[in-house]
Amino acid sequence: MLVSTNAIVISKLKYGDSDLIVKCYTQHHGMLSFLLRGVLKSKKGAVQTAYFQLLSQLTMVVDYKTNRSLHTIKEVKLNHLYSSLHSNVVKSAVVMFLSEVLSSTLKEEEQNDILFSYLENTLLWFDSHEEYANFHLLFLLKLTKYLGFYPEVNNLEYDYFNLQDGKFEFKPSSKYAVSGENLTLLKTLLNTGFDDLSEVKINSKQRQSFLNMVLLYFELHLGSFKTPKSLQVFNQVFS
Repeated sequence: MLVSTNAIVISKLKYGDSDLIVKCYTQHHGMLSFLLRGVLKSKKGAVQTAYFQLLSQLTMVVDYKTNRSLHTIKEVKLNHLYSSLHSNVVKSAVVMFLSEVLSSTLKEEEQNDILFSYLENTLLWFDSHEEYANFHLLFLLKLTKYLGFYPEVNNLEYDYFNLQDGKFEFKPSSKYAVSGENLTLLKTLLNTGFDDLSEVKINSKQRQSFLNMVLLYFELHLGSFKTPKSLQVFNQVFS
C-alpha cells in the first residue's frame, strides 16, 4: 500500500552498478530499507541520489508491504533544507559518525513519534548553531532515554557511576565504575539542555575520553552495537 511519511536518511549502500539500498528511520514505520533501482545512472525520475545525503530529512510516498525487507519509494522531497550540515567539513564528520551510531542502534520497524521528533529537532538545532563541539556527546547521552537505558539520576551526589547498571554509586561495585573527569562531565550534561551547551567547556582530550565512555555504555546495554568505523577520523577532526 502507498503511505506518506517523514523520514531521516540513516545509511546508503551501492548495490550493483546503478542501484542504491537506503536505510531510513521513518516517522510511521520505524527503520525501513529501500531499493532505489537505476538511481546512480538516471538523472531523470522522481527519486534522485541528491535527496539521500546522510541524516537528510525527507517526506516520502512509499510502497510499503508488511514482511518485505526492501520497499520502494514512489515520491520524495526534502522536508528541511539544511544550511550547514553537509557543507561544513566538521559538521559533515559529525553527521557521518552519528549516522553510524544510529544505524547500529535503531532497529525496530514500528512507530515511535517521540524518538523521531527528538532526532528531527536536534538535527535542526545542530544545523543552525555555530558552537557545537560537544553536541554529539549530549545527543548520544539523551538518545539513551529513547533507547531505554538513560542513567538513573538518583544519588547524583555519589562519587561513582556504574556503566553496567546505569546508576550512581557510593562506592564502585564493578570494573565499569566511572569517576573523575568523566563523572563530573556526566553530571553536568545530565543537567544541560542543547541551548546551554556552549557553557560546557572541556578540551579535546576530555571530549574524546567521555565519548569513549559513552560508546562503552552503548555496548554494555545494546548487544548489537558496534563501535563506528568513522570514530578514528572523527576524533582527528576534534583533536
